[in-house]
Amino acid sequence: MAPRQKRLLLAVDGSERALQTVRYAGEEAAFSGMKIVLFHVFNSIPDAYYDLEKEPKSVKVVRHVRSWEAQQKKDIRAYMDRASQMLVDAGHAEPAVEVKIQNRKKGVARDIIIEAQKGYDAVLIRRRGATALKNIIVGSVTNKLLEKLSFIPVLIAGRKPVNKKVLIAVDGSPCAARAVRFVADILGPAGDYTARLVHVVRGSASTDLDLFKENGIPGSAAVFSEAIKVLTAAGFDSQNISTKTISGVMSRAGAIVKAGEQGDWGTIVVGRRGLSSVGDFFMGRVSNKVVHAGRMDTVWIVT
Repeated sequence: MAPRQKRLLLAVDGSERALQTVRYAGEEAAFSGMKIVLFHVFNSIPDAYYDLEKEPKSVKVVRHVRSWEAQQKKDIRAYMDRASQMLVDAGHAEPAVEVKIQNRKKGVARDIIIEAQKGYDAVLIRRRGATALKNIIVGSVTNKLLEKLSFIPVLIAGRKPVNKKVLIAVDGSPCAARAVRFVADILGPAGDYTARLVHVVRGSASTDLDLFKENGIPGSAAVFSEAIKVLTAAGFDSQNISTKTISGVMSRAGAIVKAGEQGDWGTIVVGRRGLSSVGDFFMGRVSNKVVHAGRMDTVWIVT
């Protein structure tokens, strides 16, 4: 039996900024065998508004609104066709690209979340959308998605050029282990990606294994060893996997982002929650800070 084709939900808002995310999806070789669904939530005029057409004084206004809405639908269809063609031009087979335009039902973010529950393997979004303000790093819709999409990996496209280098933050937590498995599953079959495993120890310069064991935390050697096994079993060349332990830092997120910048790593991968996560937080502090601090980086957040 042939393996199930993986499915990627790519949410777009009709902006030029979102087309950069489409371009990223086309350039990232890891998505080449996936079914990519371009999904747009259309802000249609509420049906109740058209009841005004019954009022003689409102007929012209409603007709104008109908005309405006028809043009908006025409524009978004053309936009989605353009986005779809970008993926095809990048090498994706036409049957592997699907377009979905849905009238807004419960809100843009909530409609995307509902769609994401329909058998997808990951959701691809951007930090900011069409109405983003200049100094806002993460837009309101993206923030809501990061909060609520806790059941699926969320991939945030950055502005750095795509390359086949991925930095994976590991700390011995179940989420970090799942992040490694996700990378192995998505990138391993290609066989030509380079990975660096980074274990950040905050506040202590010691990496003594006994100290980790006393606190129930796996040491770097154990964490790296298990991750390397998973990656090589999936197709990574062991010569293309390196490890680095960073200690004595005040910010794990800052150290991860800095390591990504220094090594020109195209993608940073983090688990949604680490060993120090608190149940009431929708998202771990480290992963949340990485998204904000690495404002140019592509960040994959794995649950």
